[in-house]
Formats: sequence, C-alpha cells, structure tokens
Amino acid sequence: MKITALLVLKCDPETREPVILANVSDLSQFGKFSFYRSNFEEFIVFIARTVARRTPPGQRQSVKHEEYKVHAYNINGLCAVGFMDDHYPVRSAFSLLNQVLDVYQKDYGDTWRFENSSQPWPYLKEASDKFRDPAEADKLLKIQRELDETKIILHKTIDGVLARGEKLDSLVEKSSELSLASKMFYKQAKKTNSCCTLL
Repeated sequence: MKITALLVLKCDPETREPVILANVSDLSQFGKFSFYRSNFEEFIVFIARTVARRTPPGQRQSVKHEEYKVHAYNINGLCAVGFMDDHYPVRSAFSLLNQVLDVYQKDYGDTWRFENSSQPWPYLKEASDKFRDPAEADKLLKIQRELDETKIILHKTIDGVLARGEKLDSLVEKSSELSLASKMFYKQAKKTNSCCTLL
C-alpha cells in the first residue's frame, strides 16, 4: 500500500483554480532523473486541483484512475487530497485526510484563507511516512489486525497440540480432574455436533 501524494488546497469559489497550500509526493518509483517524474508531478497537481474544485464543502469523494485512487475531503474550502494505490483502504484514507486538515487548521488557523501560494509544511511529509501503514490512520483497522494475529496464534497453538499426536478424546478419557458427568457431557456434545466442523 502506497501513498504517492498528499496536498492541501484552498478552494475559494471566487477564484477559478484551487490554490495549493502544501504538497508532498513520493515519486521514487520513477527514478531520480526520469522524464516521467516531472510529468507525473504536473499530473498530480492537475488532478488534485480538478478533484478539489469538484468536491463541495463538507463532502468527501474518491475517484479511481488506473491503479490509483484520489481521495478528497473539503472542510469549508480547505481541501485535502490524497493519491493512494488501489489497495489503500478508503476509510483509512479519509481518516488520514481528516487528520491532515485538523493539524493544518491548528497550525495555521484561518490564515490559509489569505494565502495564495504553496508553503513548506513538514507535517505533511511526516503524515505521508507515518500513515503508509493504513492501520496507523484507522484505529479499527489496527484492532482488527491485532485480533487476526491473535486468531492465527490460537490456530497455531491448537495445531501444535494435535501435531504432537495428542487427541482431546484421549485426554478427556484419561483425566482424573473431570467428573463422570463432565465426561458424559463431552461425549454427548461430540455426538450432537458431529455434523459440524471446528475451525
């Protein structure tokens, strides 16, 4: 999963073109001196302005272009645009854009309304690097990943017990800790659930 570019733009209905306030891109896939690199930078700016212009205040939208998705979020004329690969989760992308806009407004307040040019903003590069992993942007995705890892460990543990040749049936039969009623319950439950399989 890759974040190719993040931009913050001012979308003023009185001006025709949205103004880029901050911009960061990772074009390492094109090589340092590639002809395509400068063309792709121009393409990013063009698409970002087009999508930002067409994203009404208070709205979010995603546009698919080849292997990229362009996500935009406009809050009262301040718009964040992200270019991600097709595998980057949409919810994580919008969490990232929301956070970028929050931090931008905290750092600059309403002064962005009077800006007409791009300015360096180190946080954008930090956000691009930090949120390369979508789980960092989306807390629920992070929790789901941790649960999936726990599930895998649990399956490995059960498989490990079975791999040593131990069977639950023989352990129940040999156990002196289980009462006769518990053993009967286990056998009856096994008969009842014999049509079902365990994961």
